[in-house]
Amino acid sequence: MGGAQLERPSGARPGVCVRRSFRAHAGDQPRRPPGPIPVPGTMKQESAASNTPPASQSSTPSAQFPRNDGDPQALWIFGYGSLVWRPDFAYSDSRVGFVRGYSRRFWQGDTFHRGSDKMPGRVVTLLEDHEGCTWGVAYQVQGEQVSEALKYLNVREAVLGGYDTKEVTFYPQDSPDQPLKALAYVATPQNPGYLGPAPEEAIATQILACRGFSGHNLEYLLRLADFMQLCGPQAQDEHLAAIVDAVGTMLPCFCPTEQALALV
Repeated sequence: MGGAQLERPSGARPGVCVRRSFRAHAGDQPRRPPGPIPVPGTMKQESAASNTPPASQSSTPSAQFPRNDGDPQALWIFGYGSLVWRPDFAYSDSRVGFVRGYSRRFWQGDTFHRGSDKMPGRVVTLLEDHEGCTWGVAYQVQGEQVSEALKYLNVREAVLGGYDTKEVTFYPQDSPDQPLKALAYVATPQNPGYLGPAPEEAIATQILACRGFSGHNLEYLLRLADFMQLCGPQAQDEHLAAIVDAVGTMLPCFCPTEQALALV
């Protein structure tokens, strides 16, 4: 990954390296998600991708969004789940980095993107944790991009996902001494789709069984794990690594290797 490498942020807990034994035995190497991966301070995106979720009558969130100090028409949006590989909105800049005081957890149910009403999938949210550190991507939107991005994300994250907005402090990987205020979408226990904690094996079983309009829940898990590997050894997520390992143990029992690899 481009950009300066950081020491593990102060207060962040040591993690476990993500293992891919269930891929490696078939000769499949960890791969980048389709499309460009944001590189700190270099990647530009001028047009939004397709596959926009259905339109909604809901208005954009009414929170006071954090604006870029140098441009009142600019906004940073922090992604830590599917937004790291599929933002699907137009943006002017992107930076890889982290937020402190939060841990990522597969505690939110998903009945649209990665699951159904009968079989909700598991996707991530942020849990307040004073020792936590969560890596992701911050996207800068400017001018007309701001309203368009918020309108789109209101449908994708709030209406279909059950997420609320929260202001976080984002530390870019290449300039951690210049933090940014960013908007993040966080699923709290108050939303009806919240599933809460469960053993890693139970979460892995649920992920292996679920699929939604955006694809299989397993794809979501592995793309997120791929992103974390690309961030480097300082990017740790014990919870994510434990679920990936549990999936690696269970996957041959669910389907043959050829079918398993087709899912990812």
